[in-house]
Amino acid sequence: MKIAFLIAVGLLFPGMPRDSSRPAIDYHQHLLSPSAAALGSLPKTFTARDLIALLDAAGVRRALVLSLAYQYGNPNRPTARDEYAKVRAENDWTAQQVAQYPGRLRAFCGVNPLKNYALQEIARCAKDPYLHYGLKLHFGNSDVDLDQPKQVAQVRAVFKAADEHGMAIVVHMHSSVTRKRSYGAREARIFLNELLPAAPHVPVQIAHLVGSGGYDDPGTDEALSVFVDAIGKHDPRMAHVYFDISGVAGIGHWKERKDLIAKRIRQVGLKRVRRFQVRLMVVRR
Repeated sequence: MKIAFLIAVGLLFPGMPRDSSRPAIDYHQHLLSPSAAALGSLPKTFTARDLIALLDAAGVRRALVLSLAYQYGNPNRPTARDEYAKVRAENDWTAQQVAQYPGRLRAFCGVNPLKNYALQEIARCAKDPYLHYGLKLHFGNSDVDLDQPKQVAQVRAVFKAADEHGMAIVVHMHSSVTRKRSYGAREARIFLNELLPAAPHVPVQIAHLVGSGGYDDPGTDEALSVFVDAIGKHDPRMAHVYFDISGVAGIGHWKERKDLIAKRIRQVGLKRVRRFQVRLMVVRR
């Protein structure tokens, strides 16, 4: 099995020194194809070339690009007859963009884990030279409700497939804000007990410090506290779990909670935190 270790710099970017004081990798980036831009009513595209310019300006060497293909399966939008074709096209466009800068960018495949084509697309991406590194899931955008056992089983199958293909996982775990789904300690325990055991061999990166941007939602801290407790108890299910903090600062009333955020980061441990993002793209959930 090929293991695409998200945090193993030597595998993703061979030859990159590990002792540099400069930021090594931005672990949470998105590009925006013309189709995705129109889907989100945004003014223009955002290409690999645009991203490289920002990375250069920020002094960041590499970036992990997370495909936005899952947006085409957003249940808040009308279902298109050619939905899966658009998902494939978005993943392929992302791969083509990243291919222009193979020494600096890596891409993860995106998919709504509740769709009947999810496993098929994961298998396809696993064979792609630019997408096989990992999988991006967005529970909010896909309206994954961890309080629904049937959905948990579907997502568990997706985690298992990623693990079998050696694909690391980046997951926006927070449930849908638009649909006001429950989110907190209960959902985090389901994630810990039901989903993580399905992917024991690959890294799982939970985005936005398990939130959806900022740190205003009390459920975010409740959820993170479950993982903090598991880490403190040396729970083996947390062996390959990491967190990024993209979008935590700069949104909402985060300054009022900066001491709590800093405390949680210390409790999680800096070695588990992926810290850099030079551009935040807000997408509708």
